Amino acid sequence: MEREQLEVDVLFVGAGPASLGGALHLSRLVGKHNEAVKSGQHSGQGLGDLTLLVIEKSRGIGSHALSGAVVDPRAFDELLEGFDGETPPYDSPVEDDALYILSKNKSFRSAITPPPLRNHGYYVASLGRLVKWMAELSEKNGIDVYPEFPAVELLFEGDSVIGVRIGDKGVDKDGNPKLNFEPGIDVLAKVTVLGEGPRGTLTLQAERRLNLNEGRHPQIYSIGVKEIWQVPRDIQPGLVYHTLGFPLGTQEFGGGFIYTMNNNLIDLGYVVGLDSENPCLDAHHLFQEFKTHPFIREILEGGKVLSYGAKIIPEGGYYSMPRFYANGLLIVGDSAGFLNAQRLKGIHLAIKSGMLAAETIFEALLKGDYSAATLKSYQDRFEKSWAKGELWRVRNFRQAFQRGFWSGMFHTGLQFLTNGRGLKDPLSTMPGHARMKKLKDYFGKPDAECETMPFDGRLTFDKLTDVYFSNTAHEEDQPCHLKILDFDICHNRCTREYGNPCQHFCPAHVYEMVEQDNKARLQVNFSNCVHCKTCDVMDPYQIIVWTPPEGGGGPDYKNM
Repeated sequence: MEREQLEVDVLFVGAGPASLGGALHLSRLVGKHNEAVKSGQHSGQGLGDLTLLVIEKSRGIGSHALSGAVVDPRAFDELLEGFDGETPPYDSPVEDDALYILSKNKSFRSAITPPPLRNHGYYVASLGRLVKWMAELSEKNGIDVYPEFPAVELLFEGDSVIGVRIGDKGVDKDGNPKLNFEPGIDVLAKVTVLGEGPRGTLTLQAERRLNLNEGRHPQIYSIGVKEIWQVPRDIQPGLVYHTLGFPLGTQEFGGGFIYTMNNNLIDLGYVVGLDSENPCLDAHHLFQEFKTHPFIREILEGGKVLSYGAKIIPEGGYYSMPRFYANGLLIVGDSAGFLNAQRLKGIHLAIKSGMLAAETIFEALLKGDYSAATLKSYQDRFEKSWAKGELWRVRNFRQAFQRGFWSGMFHTGLQFLTNGRGLKDPLSTMPGHARMKKLKDYFGKPDAECETMPFDGRLTFDKLTDVYFSNTAHEEDQPCHLKILDFDICHNRCTREYGNPCQHFCPAHVYEMVEQDNKARLQVNFSNCVHCKTCDVMDPYQIIVWTPPEGGGGPDYKNM
């Protein structure tokens, strides 16, 4: 098939804070250099009008970024030094923060807020609004930003990345071209920057082909499930509360969060580790149960849900970060593991990673050399940055909780006193799917059934109702973007051993066991998918592969 080619100088894949921050910083570095050469302050050649392109799979910039976050402004302050008068659209400064301990029916405000959860000087913000604003600022500075451009394949020339292939449009569910068929174009670039978010499709391709994970620990993930509520009474924006306890036991990692915003909006969510031994783990179920606690119920009294979503969170830290450079390639943000699991923050680290990548690309453009030998300075810059210092202090945090809650708390205390070392450095790490136990091992019987709960449709909702709140939509006559490598395992071995856990860990009712010819068969309701990628992480046999659907598919989170 002949494909149109689009040649650019630098390509950023994914319009999140890392890619947009990197593109903005690079445009400023190039602009300053060209001005200095033109004025005679620098000798040599200018770089001219470079083509910087940011592509995004969602139907609109910010559509896949769900509202509330607490933002450490450090990286934004650095990024915007060269953009006079520009300020991020934060919602509110943080006015109060606290940790609440929840028993089944009681709540206790901790007398001391742990240092990682102190948010004085930070801001509550809508991530969707932030990235939309960053995209608009990028376009004002000559950067092209294209939504509905899902990159599905890295393009190689030998062991060098030379660009990406955009997914075809107008293919039916059997793989045949429809009347509106358009072959995806090949975007060719001197440097390709992957900022796809956690567990990026192209990032995985690069890691496997180029051995970028060699010598690294496996990544550990959690899932964050979130609803945006609006309540009928006036509430103070800028309250940031985290919770421990109910409904999780002491063998799972996780907890809740409550952020209040302007217009009486409440960002409510629950984070659950995707390295649980429990084959019945259901983060959506736990989140709904969380809302029934009297403390949460009172906060939401009389309110209504405006939006719902879910996303995996890369929490392995410093030792789980891949080598994030190769010939023609850099990896930034969540794709490279730039997230502080102890603080539950990654936006500032993502932006900083993009800026460090931009400084490296600028150096490569001046040299005309895009090899790994030149791009390695990205890693060197990171090692000397405050981002490395922050991640180094929490390098063993998440691993400690793979040994249970109390072990995790004990090790966290020691790590706090020893600059992240603890008793052993590094602590061993096990991938989450490998920790899941079979039904007979976890429950003591092979035919154990997972617990369910009733949903009242006012405070608690089933998965399909919440998917409706996410505004998720896909063209249904297209190939299923969730690839099952062996259905026979699903129908037989997985049913016997684990009870088909995909029915539970998916927060969007994508996977459903249905009766067909008197046998249970797996039905994949891919049109429900909110692109959280939990299935790709959590499947015990690793036979589910998440791939990008046709451009524009997925949730459409409202940037409130």
